[in-house]
Amino acid sequence: MSKPQTPQTEQGTQTTLPQQSGNWWFVAYRRFSIVGVALAIMVAFWIGLNMLATGALHQFAGNDVPTWAVLLASSGPLYLVAMPLSMLVFTRVPAISTRQFAMKPGEFIPLFIICIPVMYLGNIIGMVLSAGVTDGQATNRINDLVLGGNEWVNALFVGLLAPICEEWLFRKQIISRLRRYGEKTAIVFSALAFALFHMNLFQFFYAFGLGLIFGYVYTRTSRLRYSVLMHMLINLNGSVLAPLMLKQIDPRILSGTISEAEIMSMVQGGSGMRGLSIMMLYGMVMLGLLIAGIVLLIVKRRNWEFYLAPEELPTGFESAHDLRQSRCGHLYTADRWPDYLDAIGVSIFWRPSLRGAVSKAD
Repeated sequence: MSKPQTPQTEQGTQTTLPQQSGNWWFVAYRRFSIVGVALAIMVAFWIGLNMLATGALHQFAGNDVPTWAVLLASSGPLYLVAMPLSMLVFTRVPAISTRQFAMKPGEFIPLFIICIPVMYLGNIIGMVLSAGVTDGQATNRINDLVLGGNEWVNALFVGLLAPICEEWLFRKQIISRLRRYGEKTAIVFSALAFALFHMNLFQFFYAFGLGLIFGYVYTRTSRLRYSVLMHMLINLNGSVLAPLMLKQIDPRILSGTISEAEIMSMVQGGSGMRGLSIMMLYGMVMLGLLIAGIVLLIVKRRNWEFYLAPEELPTGFESAHDLRQSRCGHLYTADRWPDYLDAIGVSIFWRPSLRGAVSKAD
């Protein structure tokens, strides 16, 4: 982390930044704690209401509860009660009003492809650790629920509702309130909260890795649409497309209970070969994306930009030209600096690379 610089006003008068006072650490600690309390309240209400709703379902329907009802019993309390209640606490930490930037397809697509190896690597780590901790007895209930559910139900709850609500909370609400303390700090905190939110070892590592990428996308654009779209594509692949591909082939092939004679008979007769061909094509596409994602991650990771001060313009700036005219942020005169500091938060860090963000805004 580069050493914070003290901005110069147009008259050359130095302005003391909030982080130079002893109170800054107390305020920062308090704000991170408030965000943690908000997340804890959300999880507590979600678990409690989910247990009540699930118990009521089993009371009326027995053990034969449809997948849509299970997802509704989980998503309903979370999205309609737990998340809104957590916002009562979140609002105690002021959010930074950021300037929004567009992300071109040439920037979005490589980042999405990078998600593929991150997802698979995290998934492998989660499965290995889960098996090691439980001596191979652990089961991925979420995976079983998705594979046994209807594709349209999965698309609605997992592919559409979950990305919208989760990105709104973990990216917009958390990062917008903590990015004043450094973009990397806000992204890691958001990704860790996102991973813990899934509450199982199977999903923890790939959720954390994807959360880092989603957080980076949000900090570079301050627009939720891009991380939501990326999240939707990942979830739709896992909850809709992949299960559809698996259903194209004989389940006995996957379980290893089919004999060689039966396989040869299927090949000679052509039965089941269409589904197997589709599955192989899907596997080849995903393998290609996996390799491409690894290459892109190695090549482009050095080009990722992080700014200790968010690259947004404070309220009152209308264009990047205004920031350039301000000599990299020093537009405010001495009597206007207090309003400026109040507008963007208690911690401001300037560094020369901020000029790169200005040139990109044109």
